[in-house]
Amino acid sequence: MLLMRAISITFTLAVWTVAAVAQQPAMKTYTSAADIQALIAKSKSERKENQPTVAQPILRLAPYNANLEYRASVGPAAIHEKEAEMFYVIDGTATLVTGGKLAEEKRTNAENLSGTGIEGGTPRNIGKGDFIIVPENTAHWFSKIDGTLVLMSFHVPRSGAAAH
Repeated sequence: MLLMRAISITFTLAVWTVAAVAQQPAMKTYTSAADIQALIAKSKSERKENQPTVAQPILRLAPYNANLEYRASVGPAAIHEKEAEMFYVIDGTATLVTGGKLAEEKRTNAENLSGTGIEGGTPRNIGKGDFIIVPENTAHWFSKIDGTLVLMSFHVPRSGAAAH
């Protein structure tokens, strides 16, 4: 009886391990400039009317993920409670507001909050070639987008926090 129980537990753990490994996205450590241009075109063609942002994976090396964000209109403001977010502006211009308090704050998931905008905060005009890092627990919002904005977004998990 004890042997059967041990076999059952071992089998269950093995299945969970396989499932966890299967859920990990494939590692991707290189993306060319041509690949980025293709992702921009793909994002533009896949964007639905009234969809503020389309995201596409650029690089993956657990626990780190870099995504291309194609932003064609203003979306919600956000706070990431367990990770910082770094942006590199690939193309376009916008106004990024950081700090302050989320307007109409609501919980998006276990680690993120969103809002309809930001009360207070510091606006900054950003454009092609700019780098920005938003510390964890800091409200941020692209309050104005001039046409389209294409970003690389890189989430940096807090030391000891699990990344997505």
